[in-house]
Amino acid sequence: MSNALDSAALDDAIDRVHRAGVPGLFAEVRAGDEVWRGAAGVADLGTGRPAEPGLRHRVGSVTKTFTAAAVLQQAEAGRIGLDAPVGGYLPELVPGERGEVITVRMLLDHTSGFPEYLPYAYPSLKAYPVVAETGPESLEEHRFTRFDPAELIGMGVSAPPAGTPGGRPGVYSNTNYLLLGRLLEEVTGVPAERYITRHVIERAGLRDTGFPEGPEVEGPHSRLYESWFGKLDPPRDFSVFDMSWVGPTASLVSTVADLNRFYAELFAGRIVGPASLAEMRRTGPVVSQEGRLIAYGLGLHPMEGEEGHDGPDAFWGHGGTVWGGGTLAMTRADGGRQLAVGMNLQRWNRLGADGRPQPHPIDAALAALYRVALYG
Repeated sequence: MSNALDSAALDDAIDRVHRAGVPGLFAEVRAGDEVWRGAAGVADLGTGRPAEPGLRHRVGSVTKTFTAAAVLQQAEAGRIGLDAPVGGYLPELVPGERGEVITVRMLLDHTSGFPEYLPYAYPSLKAYPVVAETGPESLEEHRFTRFDPAELIGMGVSAPPAGTPGGRPGVYSNTNYLLLGRLLEEVTGVPAERYITRHVIERAGLRDTGFPEGPEVEGPHSRLYESWFGKLDPPRDFSVFDMSWVGPTASLVSTVADLNRFYAELFAGRIVGPASLAEMRRTGPVVSQEGRLIAYGLGLHPMEGEEGHDGPDAFWGHGGTVWGGGTLAMTRADGGRQLAVGMNLQRWNRLGADGRPQPHPIDAALAALYRVALYG
């Protein structure tokens, strides 16, 4: 493991991802006082405008770390109990026995048993994660739909359970984090987005991060191209999209520099205290939206290093996807090395005869970029 940055190797690695098929991507790598920023390809296929490291970007579920940190702040203040039943705070949204059994912690670590609401809000995704039986039609139909978060929560809460409360493995579900957003509103008296902005984003000193006020990304940004496993050919631009379908679970807009700053501040103990950060890093097995088994804590998950996810070479952070956009932000636990990357293509894998996504050169090129960025 080396702390030195190899700018030439990083330039080559990010260019290889572009040449493998991503129209454009941008990244920042930090190692101590050294900083590398790079980009490859184009931000707009129509105009040929080049991708740049400073572009604003929809970061998807990286938002969950911000929301989890806000909940932990309220737990530190004594207004939220991590092991208190959710029904005590939100009896109308989580009524009855489940409201008495499911705790705040179970929402944070995805062990509530609440399934994903998305297939109910987007009917063409009903069969997800069996992607061969899904289609992208609902994405276009709901481009400008303004969803009510209580209705989305109701879809997830009323659907057949994905597991038993507190059971392992957990099942990753945006329903959990929409509920956490309503919990924040209940205990603070202001919308979750406003609380997170004031007490997490501004506390971290982030200047280019915020929740969108409309369907467009403000400031310089990339177009976002969605392939939906080859069913959109050519990929369709979904950079203009109403993000009320995810709200405080995945709607943040940020930059790669801001994401690295946020995770550096978090791991330095300046967003939540050391005890809360330790809680965030207590992991258990969770089934991801792609059907893989991952380790997940409270709004954080590790990228395993050579010595596992608790070793000195382990990195912590979150990944995120929106329609057309992908993000990964990872920080070594000691803060000594960081990576944040954004890209403007998603679900590039074509489906094989068995209906499953097939390996693509982009996958290998991204893995190589991550290795160079994180381990030198």
